Amino acid sequence: MSQMTYAHPGLMAAEAGTSERMAFIRRTYLHLFGAIFIFTAIEAMIFASGAAASIAQAMMGSWILVLVAFIGVSFLANWWATRETSLALQYAGLGLFIGVEALIFLPLLYLAVAQGGGIDVIVSAGSVTAILCGFVTIFVFVTKKDFSFMGWAIRLCMIGALILVVLATLFGWPLGAWFSGLMVVLGLGYLLYETSNVLHRYRTDQHVAASLALFASVMLVFYYVLRLFMSRD
Repeated sequence: MSQMTYAHPGLMAAEAGTSERMAFIRRTYLHLFGAIFIFTAIEAMIFASGAAASIAQAMMGSWILVLVAFIGVSFLANWWATRETSLALQYAGLGLFIGVEALIFLPLLYLAVAQGGGIDVIVSAGSVTAILCGFVTIFVFVTKKDFSFMGWAIRLCMIGALILVVLATLFGWPLGAWFSGLMVVLGLGYLLYETSNVLHRYRTDQHVAASLALFASVMLVFYYVLRLFMSRD
């Protein structure tokens, strides 16, 4: 069958037995690593095809429209990924989100290569991102604290940051290293919140939605860590 229904939703991860909870966590992180691998493969294929420059330049020429489209598609992808009635739709949401992340990253990756840093600066930013996100993940798993209370603050900060990005794009305001640094902190806070949700708030059948949320937070950190590396040149 191409569609799976959930007649019996899974338990909350915090309430499930140890084996079921560990299986859920394992599935979630396997999907996260798979999403990162697919994202990397998409970017590599775009650059290998020789189309990166033309696509990136077209996107940079209409960045407001790109941001609006990114927000809209991201909401759709998240909505699909949280549908309880269809596993196929959940995977479609995750796949759509990976694709839109690959596109929104393309101009920044193109600039990183064009500035002369090449693959080295991207790899360095990726390594720092992995270390930072690894520390946050280990902290949550070791302490087992519930950080769901941070949700409202994370959402407000995200909305504020998005408004600032839109205004900066419209009026040509420079958002320097200070903004990138704040966004890295915000991204790590988002990861802290979502990792806590994996332990306490997601059901054991929501590994696709959980992996999408983790992927989004990791990509946010990576985007602004890369901007910080580029600002040093």
